[in-house]
Amino acid sequence: MKKVSYYIPLLLSGLALMSSCQKDFLDKAPQTEVEPGKFFNTEKDLEIYTNGFYAYLPGTSVYSDDWNSDNVESSNSDLVAGRLTLPTSAGDAGWTWDRLRNINFFLENYSRANTPAETKARYAGIARFFRANFYFDKVKRFGDVPWYSTSLNESSPELYNPRTPRKQVMDSIIADINYAIDHLSATRSISRVTKWTALALKARVCLYEGTYRKYHFNDPSSKTLLEEAADAASALFTSGYKLYSTGRPDKDYLNLFAADAANTDELILAEVYDNALQKRHAANGVFTVSTLALPGYTKSFVDGFLMSDGTPFSAQPGYATKTFFEETQNRDPRMAQIIRIPGYMRTGTTRKLVTDFTVSLTGYQGVKFVTGTDQDAYNTNTNDLPVFRYAEVLLNYAEAKAELGELTQAEADRSVNLVRARAGMPPLKVDNIVPDPQLVDLYGNLPPVILEVRRERRIELAAEGFRYQDLMRWKKGALLARTFYGMYCPAKGEMDLDGDGSPDVAIVDKKPDVTKPNVQYYIMNDKQLSEGTKGNLVVFPSVKKTFIEEKNYLFPLPTNEILLNPALTQNPGWK
Repeated sequence: MKKVSYYIPLLLSGLALMSSCQKDFLDKAPQTEVEPGKFFNTEKDLEIYTNGFYAYLPGTSVYSDDWNSDNVESSNSDLVAGRLTLPTSAGDAGWTWDRLRNINFFLENYSRANTPAETKARYAGIARFFRANFYFDKVKRFGDVPWYSTSLNESSPELYNPRTPRKQVMDSIIADINYAIDHLSATRSISRVTKWTALALKARVCLYEGTYRKYHFNDPSSKTLLEEAADAASALFTSGYKLYSTGRPDKDYLNLFAADAANTDELILAEVYDNALQKRHAANGVFTVSTLALPGYTKSFVDGFLMSDGTPFSAQPGYATKTFFEETQNRDPRMAQIIRIPGYMRTGTTRKLVTDFTVSLTGYQGVKFVTGTDQDAYNTNTNDLPVFRYAEVLLNYAEAKAELGELTQAEADRSVNLVRARAGMPPLKVDNIVPDPQLVDLYGNLPPVILEVRRERRIELAAEGFRYQDLMRWKKGALLARTFYGMYCPAKGEMDLDGDGSPDVAIVDKKPDVTKPNVQYYIMNDKQLSEGTKGNLVVFPSVKKTFIEEKNYLFPLPTNEILLNPALTQNPGWK
């Protein structure tokens, strides 16, 4: 049962105002069924229309977007395999604008309502929040995109304009967010956009664009954006939000994501799932069923967890060849709440489980977002999913300050070290950091404090849809072309994963005629070990992954759209 304080957005039944389907806006006109003179009259009309915008929240992409980076899924996507080709249609490319048209239509008509000006401005703030978020996604994907501030139709001359320069689009995005900050309610809500949600979006947007300009263009304007990111994040420090904690570092992190009702201390905005709404998702199936995506974390991700005393894993003698049992001992407590490690038990059960290799091809099986066994049937999860949470705000602040060269110990203590403390980890000492060779290998010889903040971000925000775009903004896309390694295997044959003296899995080329009970048989087939008869699991050894620096930071525009509008230009490298 959800908390009664949750606001469940109204469904627009009977009004064909909104649609979440990806379809070119020229092929549909949802607003034709809404006559402005008859509809935009009362506050209730404004509420009903803007409630439809909540369908634009990310949904389950929160836990599926990272399958291209720190998670390896069964099909090894075209994105990371270098198999992307020029799309023909707008839908295939993600070059879709129907959502924007719905938002702009509202902004053209909301002022007709017979309600106080401040009430109308509040609903306009909701619309401009969603327009900013819409365009932020488009800029991340395509770079320059046309800026449309009105709802267009087939005869609109703006359809034949060239793309608007990225900087100009970003200025408009930030202007929309600033309007939302100024006019949205300051009353906190788990499922409604508020002033605090808009500030969280501003911190996210400005950090992204500030670091993108710094690492891609060495643009001086990055400094201003990073300062705006830090200011927006710090404005939330007095909002009353805080990190969820019951004093159980071994349980709190997992419970934050597995709880049926989103925690209102930490979650600034969540997408609500509820049986009463017939709105459910499939996290349990994704991470526990062998017929779905089979996502598995990578060895690189697992190596990033610090030891429990705060020292790097790479400082351990022979760290690269430690067995699964050895590498999971005395690590950051979040490891046990993100992947299955020895001793793992499903919520509400007492049976200890090891990695299920039929579900996780790398051997590192995810548990974040996984709830009790009562939600194991397909698409039965009702745990709410985060859209913005306070931990991200703290890490955005820490990163912006680190990039500006301003992350003092005091600043670290009120941001990144709060995140570490909740996890039960020692604080980051900004003046006493020995560069971790693992981090230097990933990101280069950056100031150690930047490297450590990036580590913390990778761990704390795992499987929340950030990693791929973080690599894009840091200009580290080449990391996607590295081999995705899984668990280390000292040799083919039986392995004891949990250290109880009995084998749990056998890495074999062929399943034996006589098998042992309670032993999984991982058949290599087209898989390999990195050193032949030993080494790390290589799930896709025949796939040649590529990342072309001049091409792959942006996605291609659909060719049909360029034919329709010759003023559009293709992104570099995609001709």
